[in-house]
Amino acid sequence: MPAIARRVALCAGETSGDQLGAGLIEELRKRFPHAEFAGIGGDRMRAAGLDAWFDANELAVMGLAEVLAHLPRLLKLRKAFRRRVLDWRPDVFIGIDAPDFNLGVERWLKRRGVRTVHYVGPSVWAWRESRAAKIGASADRVLCLFPMEPPIYARHGVDAVFVGHPLADAIPLQPDRGSARTALGEPLAAPILALLPGSRLGEIERMLPVFIDAAARLQRDIPQLRVLVPAANAQCRSAIERTPGTAASHVRILDGEAQRTMIAGDCVLLASGTAALEAMLCKRPMVIGHRISGLTYAIVKAFGLLKSAHVSLPNILAGETLVPELLQDDCTAASLHAALLHWFRDAQAVAALQPKFLALHETLRRDASARAADAVAALPRRA
Repeated sequence: MPAIARRVALCAGETSGDQLGAGLIEELRKRFPHAEFAGIGGDRMRAAGLDAWFDANELAVMGLAEVLAHLPRLLKLRKAFRRRVLDWRPDVFIGIDAPDFNLGVERWLKRRGVRTVHYVGPSVWAWRESRAAKIGASADRVLCLFPMEPPIYARHGVDAVFVGHPLADAIPLQPDRGSARTALGEPLAAPILALLPGSRLGEIERMLPVFIDAAARLQRDIPQLRVLVPAANAQCRSAIERTPGTAASHVRILDGEAQRTMIAGDCVLLASGTAALEAMLCKRPMVIGHRISGLTYAIVKAFGLLKSAHVSLPNILAGETLVPELLQDDCTAASLHAALLHWFRDAQAVAALQPKFLALHETLRRDASARAADAVAALPRRA
């Protein structure tokens, strides 16, 4: 990059990408105090100084079938966005996660002379390693959150750097559960289930009814149980409140506070994704329950797209089954209830998780936003 980067364009989709983007902007500003930042992001990136041309929520679509339903709108948005980026003439474009959207934008811009970075390497360790070479055609450099990723990209000639995970930097190695409960106004001794059905409306509609059913069954075993459901935003809260069972006296809906809720909980019930990694960093036992649309699942199975033996990051990073994954037809209220009850009743099993979670946490704790900013700043000039 030039001695002073004038313009950095970014694009982040959904909440986790917005968090990564905010940290990256803050670190880049330390290195380039007069830089301008513009593109697609959410509230956190705006607060960090992004001029948001579009909101990150517009990209928050998950699953093959779901993407197809929104494809015309997404293609129109991508066309308008990439042209605006090119006209703005940034020193670098950084696509943050959202590979279905960002890799196409990166490839188009790269062919027109814009240097490109992809932050959060697509999961080539789980979905078709051969995609790594295609990612290299889009991104001049890939910033990876996990240590097993750069060697895979290297096999395909792609410049990839392990920067660590910002969540591992932000979350203490030993989170204080008592302080989290006090901050939330929850009893110190009460059994608490943290229930996170996802941050996308489709996920909430698909997963929350079965999660609430499982929690109601658990409450019959543990009458003092408190169920805390953090809502990512106002839209999510409305969707949660519309779900039968969430008005029960033992269920409390919170505005935000997902991380604090996980720390406060004795156990976490969640859909797979970044939340599973966050629960691991919070050192909480968890149960993964997840369903995708029937069409998406049929496509994944028919074409053998999933290569990993696990879907949740704690299990993938450990290379073993640390926490239960109940997927698709196995994701029932009865099976979720049984898995949750195990954690509540087996203190030894919970204790055995702690050193394994701590070791994984230390592996990922690398001052990620600073490392990512250094990797962007060190990007070679185009020949």
